[in-house]
Amino acid sequence: MEDREIIDLYWERNEKAIRETMKKYGALCHGIAQNILASREDAAECVNDVWLKAWDSMPPQRPNSLRAWLCQVVRNVALNRWKKEHAMKRYDETKQMCSMEQMAEELQECVPSPDDTERALDAKELSAYLSQWLRDLPQADRILFMRRYWYGEQVKDLAKERGESPAGVAMRLMRLRTKLKESLEEEGYRL
Repeated sequence: MEDREIIDLYWERNEKAIRETMKKYGALCHGIAQNILASREDAAECVNDVWLKAWDSMPPQRPNSLRAWLCQVVRNVALNRWKKEHAMKRYDETKQMCSMEQMAEELQECVPSPDDTERALDAKELSAYLSQWLRDLPQADRILFMRRYWYGEQVKDLAKERGESPAGVAMRLMRLRTKLKESLEEEGYRL
């Protein structure tokens, strides 16, 4: 079923909308939540929250891209849940560092500090700059960067899919982060 048809079902308040959304985007949404939360149970609860949010949001919202809208919603719901769990110290500190912590650590050196961002440019300008930076990358690098830092995919999984070693993919990501850092510094961001 096409996205436009699914969105129309939401607007008609037809429960088939949720079934069709689950059928078409369930695996994608679960994958994003799993990558962030590192727990199947938490990811399943998160995705269920996304279906409820979709039902409650349409109408009045009518997304241009249902896929992009769902990806953003599931990412936000999963990140909020992750923050809540970590703020409440309800996670097992003996576990290996989760994917979310690894991604944050990797990006720490090439993302402007909040104070500098507020002084230099507002968040919309930074967002526009980052979008342009991504568009200027070769397609393979852009896809790799987004899959790692937006969708939260593991380096080992990206390497396997690309037929490369995890060390090679990690090195490619490090070079991309370095390029991003240099680019932001050229624009006047203090990192």
